[in-house]
Amino acid sequence: MKALKTPDILALGFMTFALFLGAGNIIFPPSAGMAAGENLGAASLGFLLTGVGLPLLTIVALARVGGGMAMLTAPLGRRAGTLFAVAVYLAIGPLFATPRTAVVSFEMGVAPFTGNSGTPLLVYTLMYFAAVLFLSLNPGRLVDRIGKFITPVLLAGLLVLGGAALFAPAGAIGETAEAYRAAPFVQGFLQGYLTMDTLGALVFGIVIATAIRDRGVTERGLITRYSVIAGLVAALGLSLVYLALFYLGATSQGIAGEAQNGVQILTAYVQHTFGTPGSLLLALVITLACLTTAVGLLAACGEFFSDLLPVSYRAVVVGLGLFSLLVANQGLTQLISVSVPVLVGLYPLAIVLVALSLLDSLWLSPRRVFVPVMTVTLLFGLADGIAAAGFKHWVPALLGELPLAEHGLGWLVPVLATLLLVTLLDRLLGAPQRVPA
Repeated sequence: MKALKTPDILALGFMTFALFLGAGNIIFPPSAGMAAGENLGAASLGFLLTGVGLPLLTIVALARVGGGMAMLTAPLGRRAGTLFAVAVYLAIGPLFATPRTAVVSFEMGVAPFTGNSGTPLLVYTLMYFAAVLFLSLNPGRLVDRIGKFITPVLLAGLLVLGGAALFAPAGAIGETAEAYRAAPFVQGFLQGYLTMDTLGALVFGIVIATAIRDRGVTERGLITRYSVIAGLVAALGLSLVYLALFYLGATSQGIAGEAQNGVQILTAYVQHTFGTPGSLLLALVITLACLTTAVGLLAACGEFFSDLLPVSYRAVVVGLGLFSLLVANQGLTQLISVSVPVLVGLYPLAIVLVALSLLDSLWLSPRRVFVPVMTVTLLFGLADGIAAAGFKHWVPALLGELPLAEHGLGWLVPVLATLLLVTLLDRLLGAPQRVPA
């Protein structure tokens, strides 16, 4: 039985942190912090719940079942589980998250020096995805390449940026935006969706487990333990980054009050505090953060689709990398506008799936509980996604009267009610009879 040494465990934790810390993790906290203003505490707590707590629970759930989403979705049946997994991998991979890492790193790290036209973006994304492909084609060496070399540089840059935000703020905490006055916690909770971290955790679980196995660890209990430790290290690091960026945004209204997104807030703060050297530091931090996330996403998608289809891992990685390159050249605004409705629809499914998996010891027949609860979640998630896409008139007006519906959480009460009913039914029916062999 082989066990990992402390330096290897820390490297695994740093790799996990770097995989999660991507484009959304850096651009959304400052904008949420600026909007939250004096309600910074409640908003950041809600953000940490979806941006840190749920991804950590997802890693734990995946570690308990062996690291793969297939085991997590097993009670749904093979077909439904596969469809859900494909939707998650496409959203977190070539359709949205992977291209977003390239576009955000370009707009924050390169565009200030080259301009925001199509040609610089094309040249940058060609070089960016060449590096991503190089690192992704040998997934067994991710811990060495990311955990031991890239992440320390990334951490150093984040320490400088976070320290400056805390000890050299651009001003006092600003006013609270209208949306954050009545329900700042809920607004922060929903902003955490945009990081895609819970969906990312569903994808990264197999990457983490594979990295552990590649170090020679084969015992399931140790793989679970090391996965959880890696998740805890990542959760601590992400929490510190988020809180610093929230505070940076809340104290930057004086210099970036007209900013439309987190990219502009961060750029304004860094230029104000550090000048051109700071902009170069920001370019390095953002590029490394986005690069490591893109590598993890591409590697995870390669593992999944090469197992699902009769295509090699290398062919899948190259194909998805080229597709992501094409999508990235559509621009950040278009990517975000299309991804929001998809995330609003998918996130409730991911949250409920993880919760049911963690509570699986309570069910006599997991399938009796999973199928109806996830079906109700799907229906309400689709309704919320359609409304978020601008087609609210397609959604029955009655759904808008549900508790928390105005905050995009109309699915919560129906799902909890369904869970209560099917749990009672599960107890009444008793344990399923096993068919003799």
